[in-house]
Amino acid sequence: MCNLYSITTNQATISALFRVVNRYVGNLPPMPGVFPDYKAPIVRNSDEGRELATARWGMPSSSKALMDSTKKRAEKLQAKGKAVNFKELLRMEPDSGTTNIRNVKSKHWTRWLGPEHRCLVPFNSFSEFNKAEGGDIWFAIDETRPLLCFAGIWTNWTSVRKVKEAETTNDLYAFLTTEPNAEVGAIHPKAMPVILTTAEEVETWMTTPAEEALKLQRPLPDGALRIVARGVKEDAATATAEVRGSGHL
Repeated sequence: MCNLYSITTNQATISALFRVVNRYVGNLPPMPGVFPDYKAPIVRNSDEGRELATARWGMPSSSKALMDSTKKRAEKLQAKGKAVNFKELLRMEPDSGTTNIRNVKSKHWTRWLGPEHRCLVPFNSFSEFNKAEGGDIWFAIDETRPLLCFAGIWTNWTSVRKVKEAETTNDLYAFLTTEPNAEVGAIHPKAMPVILTTAEEVETWMTTPAEEALKLQRPLPDGALRIVARGVKEDAATATAEVRGSGHL
């Protein structure tokens, strides 16, 4: 599960590379470590064209997951002799979100698979954790860490992200995962993010019907990634804007 990545390329380069028409972000500093629930840049569709915005990492969790966690909290409160309003407890159940999406056939996710809810998540490198290999293991196309993007989805949602915040409305995002290629599989055998490396793949993800777009939910070829750092929570290396692959963005 990828719960850490970096985006250190500046917003002008991101906008140029992904053909952004409108920007709805202020100053966008380098983010050598993006963690779950952090606000980070995404590129999404709008009526005027693609726009660059920021959103919090973590799509709404399923109603079952929230129901299960609320039941556990209710049981603890009842064990202490406290009265429980279950409906209100469920409404206020904290949900920091789901960062990685694998089962796109789930009804929970199918509602957000249309082009209007798809997005690009720019990144330069991403980490998979493996304690035996040194902790956080960072992957990129090569040492120059060219700008790429994950295949993501987004929505606007009202929920309780953190207890101290109470109920808030936010733009949220997550990205798809798939089986790992050889390099990632050696570190994390369960999954890797879905990565788009060419302009053609970006266009397919952002514009085509879900049946066609979801063909991109596949690993990169073996040999396409390199380990560029180990054992650090941030990958602050300077990145380039170039995209490597069968084409160029």
